[in-house]
Amino acid sequence: MNILVTGATGFLGKAACRRLIKMGHTVTGLGRNRAIGMELEKEGIRFFQADLEDRKRVIEACSGQQLIVHSGALSSPWGPYDSFYQANVLGTEHMIEGALRANVQRFVHISTPSLYFHNEDRVNVREDEALPQKFMNHYTETKCIAEQRIDDAFVRGLPVITLRPRALFGPEDNAIIPRLIEVNRRKFVPFMNPDVQIDLTYVDNVVDAICLSLTSEQRTLGQKYNITNGEPISLVKVLQLLFERIGEPLRLKKMNEKLLFRVAHFLEWYSRTFQQGQEPTLTRYTVTVLARTQTLNIEKARQELGYEPKISIEEGIELFAQWWKGQTDVRET
Repeated sequence: MNILVTGATGFLGKAACRRLIKMGHTVTGLGRNRAIGMELEKEGIRFFQADLEDRKRVIEACSGQQLIVHSGALSSPWGPYDSFYQANVLGTEHMIEGALRANVQRFVHISTPSLYFHNEDRVNVREDEALPQKFMNHYTETKCIAEQRIDDAFVRGLPVITLRPRALFGPEDNAIIPRLIEVNRRKFVPFMNPDVQIDLTYVDNVVDAICLSLTSEQRTLGQKYNITNGEPISLVKVLQLLFERIGEPLRLKKMNEKLLFRVAHFLEWYSRTFQQGQEPTLTRYTVTVLARTQTLNIEKARQELGYEPKISIEEGIELFAQWWKGQTDVRET
């Protein structure tokens, strides 16, 4: 099959491209980073350099494709609203238009369970639970609008499935775990409640869910699915496992949530007022994520897609650690 993967130079997009090319498909990866795109081309993946905001280029990339995996997005806890709207909403609108013109057989939309998140503990959250009236940041707000565009497109005939994978990690992760390692090296990792439970998802498990969605039954079309490792775990335990595996001391420091929230509020104000809006070292969203339990129910994906996580969190951390230490060795030589 001819398959287009957006966000191909990102963490999940790269992993999806590599799996699909190994399965014998003809894969085109759409992304912005030319250097990473050239690496993908060496692996037999056609690279199409484009911004999601570029309607003409996106429609061109969709031409001749039979399946589309739309994982491209602007994902960050901080930034101007317009940047998120352009990438996440307009970019999705352009993908929908291109997919409908190409008459694709299946469109897998990668969304986020951050949509569920607000400032309280939530356990075993299902896909049909009500979303908060006010979102925590521009990323979640624009991803919600993008889902609405996807739902409208389904009504217009787009054969789409939406996945909501939570907190991806694994080798080549350049976001979640590396940030924790950097914070720990600089000072310490703050925590507020030792009982906080989180869900993580090993990247290859998400790719499994994508592959299942490309060939799933008709009844799955128009549906949304939570994707996690299915093993809620204490945030403190994850940190202990991670730093033990990479061979670095973990510097945990218990902080007062209200105090940390006020500090984050000040840093956000300082950034907007004196630093031209650059991302502060701590945001209120980050504080809330560290302070609140959020776990997801994945029974719907198990029952309807046949999804079953194959790589456990502990195995995934070990695989990440092996990759991380290999990267450190390369940097030191």
